[in-house]
Amino acid sequence: MKENIKKVEEKNKKNKKPIEFNFTIIAIVLIAILCICITPVTFQNDTYYTIKIGELIKNNGIDMMDHFSWHEDLSYTYPHWLYDLCTYLVYSIAGFKSVYILTCILSVILGISIFLVNSKLTKNKAISFIVTVGALYMLQNYIAARAQLVTFILFIWEIFCIEKFIENRKIIYGAMLVLISLLIANLHVATWPFFFVLFLPYIGEYVISVISDIVIYSKIRLFILNKKAKRLTKKNKNLDKLEEINKEIETLKNNISKIKIKRDEDRKNPYKITIKRNNNVRFLIIVMILCALMGLLTPIKDTPYTYLYKTMQGNTTDNISEHLPLTISKSTDVMCMLIIFLAILIFTKAKIRLSDLFMISGLCYLMLSTRRQTSMFVLIGSVVLTRLIVDLIKRYTKNGLEEVEKAVRHIGVVIALTALMLCISLDAIQPKFDAEYVNSSAYPVAACDYILENIDLEGVRFYNEYNYGSYMLFRGIPVFIDSRADLYAPEFSGKKDEDIFSDFINTSSISKFYEETFEKYNITHLLISKKSKTNMIISKTEDIKYKELYSDDNFIIYERIVNVE
Repeated sequence: MKENIKKVEEKNKKNKKPIEFNFTIIAIVLIAILCICITPVTFQNDTYYTIKIGELIKNNGIDMMDHFSWHEDLSYTYPHWLYDLCTYLVYSIAGFKSVYILTCILSVILGISIFLVNSKLTKNKAISFIVTVGALYMLQNYIAARAQLVTFILFIWEIFCIEKFIENRKIIYGAMLVLISLLIANLHVATWPFFFVLFLPYIGEYVISVISDIVIYSKIRLFILNKKAKRLTKKNKNLDKLEEINKEIETLKNNISKIKIKRDEDRKNPYKITIKRNNNVRFLIIVMILCALMGLLTPIKDTPYTYLYKTMQGNTTDNISEHLPLTISKSTDVMCMLIIFLAILIFTKAKIRLSDLFMISGLCYLMLSTRRQTSMFVLIGSVVLTRLIVDLIKRYTKNGLEEVEKAVRHIGVVIALTALMLCISLDAIQPKFDAEYVNSSAYPVAACDYILENIDLEGVRFYNEYNYGSYMLFRGIPVFIDSRADLYAPEFSGKKDEDIFSDFINTSSISKFYEETFEKYNITHLLISKKSKTNMIISKTEDIKYKELYSDDNFIIYERIVNVE
């Protein structure tokens, strides 16, 4: 009897399984919480002009002209007209609060998209979750109420569609790529060329694989021998020579076959870089061409095709911080990510696909050239990094991935992971508790109140600085310049003889005397930062041409008096 009881107990123990959870749902919830916590409450410069331009588009449509600076007849390209319009429509619901909620939603969609794309492409959820959290940490400075947040989401799904299309050539993925191209061309035209850059690593791998299949010397030799054999056959003489040539042709063909067999064997077990010839890439090129035609389906004329070229012609990218080269020594997180890549590739048996190597190398070059591309290096690089880590674990363990996947579904691991993620999220959200939508120390909130209450804007020409011009125009005050840098460059403005952007840069840096600029543009008033070089000179020299009208802790307003005796 006792033996039977023991057997039953042992059987029950074997049948009793630990409580397991659906890790995908848990990961999505934790990522969503983290994304909301890292989304900033305070808006950036671009958000203010985005709302105002969206209002203009809704009320008056797109006329390719500027309506917010006091400069006359400036051409404007409306580079993210659709995002501007959508943002204004959201803003009209509940003001800044609704824009903030929209940004949180987009941030959550981005985080979940990174996780889902990584997990679907690598077939591993645990590693994808870890890499996604790391990527979001590095991307938190790029999460803002700007068009780039939407394009991040579209770019990560573009990678998914490209990979799936060359895997099974389903039309649905090609159609999605065309749709993504159309959306980016209307949402954020400045990033549209980058859409096609992401195709290049796959095309590059295909070209290399085709070239590697050609035994160039042997093919040339075979071509020459075939020509000789045809010539001798036509003449029907020197049959001994013809037989000799035919034997050499057969030998050469056998050698070519052996070389190809050897190359195929080497491809199956390469030392470090795997090269796969996928003929679906040829159809991907056709899809890419169709995507290029989507630039025609916009209300902003030829802007998708000319924007990058005009930008590269000008000097705006040389004077805006996010366009300057990256200093790795000052970017610890980027340095760590690069070290992880190099450590895996150099010191382990993990292998990397040639397309991934092309991708990460190209993104690294772009990142070093301009720091704003750090976001793309992290975003797209997360897919490559996840694939490398999964390959690494597979090569050093038999069932390592299965064990990891099983472990993260265990109740103890789930509780620990949830507690850790909540701590990280709480730490990220704490500085935002007292934050406001508009930072009054960075933007002239009170100064704009004073202007609207005390100064008649008819005929007034304010000189202001780049960083808060967007807030001024949001308040309805015509500006000298704002963060739409391209608008004020001659390549875009339509005024080839007037470089407003360069005049501002030279004036603010004191490489040009401010009075020359003010006289050139007939400036009547100044709204400038108290810490600006211009204000330091005016206040120290007690320049009698400038009458102080308003002052607070951060900003000062002057009236410029032209006729001074």
